[in-house]
Amino acid sequence: MGEKAKREYLAAIRERYRKAGKREKGIILGEFCFVCRYHRKHAIRLLNERSPTRKGRVGRKAVYDQAPLLRALKRIWLAADQICSKKLVVALPQWLPFYEQSYERLSAEVREKLLLISAATIDRLLAPTRAKVQRKGLTGTKPGTLLKNQIPIRSGRWDVSQPGFMEADTVAHCGNSLAGDFIWSLTLTDISSTWTESRATWNNGASGVVKAIKDVESSLPFDLKGFDCDNGSEFLNHHLLRYFTDRSPKVKFTRSRPYKKNDNAHVEQKNWSYVRQLLGYHRLDNPALLPLINDLYANQWSLLQNHFLPTFKLKAKTRIGSKYRRVYDPPKTPYQRLLHSTQISVEAKEKLIKQHQSLDPFRLRKQIDKQLKEIFNLVSVTSIGRKRI
Repeated sequence: MGEKAKREYLAAIRERYRKAGKREKGIILGEFCFVCRYHRKHAIRLLNERSPTRKGRVGRKAVYDQAPLLRALKRIWLAADQICSKKLVVALPQWLPFYEQSYERLSAEVREKLLLISAATIDRLLAPTRAKVQRKGLTGTKPGTLLKNQIPIRSGRWDVSQPGFMEADTVAHCGNSLAGDFIWSLTLTDISSTWTESRATWNNGASGVVKAIKDVESSLPFDLKGFDCDNGSEFLNHHLLRYFTDRSPKVKFTRSRPYKKNDNAHVEQKNWSYVRQLLGYHRLDNPALLPLINDLYANQWSLLQNHFLPTFKLKAKTRIGSKYRRVYDPPKTPYQRLLHSTQISVEAKEKLIKQHQSLDPFRLRKQIDKQLKEIFNLVSVTSIGRKRI
């Protein structure tokens, strides 16, 4: 049989094949393969191809094809720092009321679909606009050896059912060179609630780090009970040791094992989502940037991250052969975890609720963008001045 005859035969039986039942389809398919000498899989693909004469979409009717829905989903995802779809599903109910205040009113149908949408559907809808993967930066951790014998390695487990036990880490904003003076970011993460705070300090000297920790502690909605860090010299020093031990009650001060980043996994994973995603990998060596960055960290950035961006929390980890099986709790914001905690006082919870009710995530996002523009304008001026020199 020639190619033209095969095409005519295919056109003649295609509609009959589509309308036939399972048994009849098998008979038609077998006959088609025998006559045209096609492989069975190739024949199935030909019979299922869309006919040039047919019009309209093949398959199920699209459910999430409304322009307002896609527009709202994309805006919320971008404003929420491009969080993963499983977190975005949890964040949508909190962001939707503010979306209508900032952008446009959504119909009841669109609102209902956004509240029922699955993480897999979000992945499919946002696939064309997903951000590309970023590059890595330099590490600025230099080992501190003076107090290694006085500050114990955290060998046991803390009582992380209550907030207050925090891990700490620093990020160097050095660009491509660790030489000279520049700004560092200090990040503290609560293991129980995932509440995270950051502060900027000039270089990573002991006095500046202690001052930043004091500022973080004064803004926490809970008491600091434990402090765990890596073996960097910015942490292993007499200033910080005295700050935690010369007080009542004392703060448990421990350190991780050398070269074991997973010992501080809770805060290590914040280096990207909390610091790099905000300030990138630029070299920040202008002291005038310090108050601007600290104002951003302590106010708008902290409020957005802790009140409106859900986080995962590991529930269990089981080793199966050479692999691990991890089970996570449903994503929640640090604010939600603190409200559900029995270790937080009623007064502290009332203060958090009052603060939360006064916030608008889209307004916070706009304020953050405005402050970042001011910061990076100053970074650009500094870079131009450095090139001229």
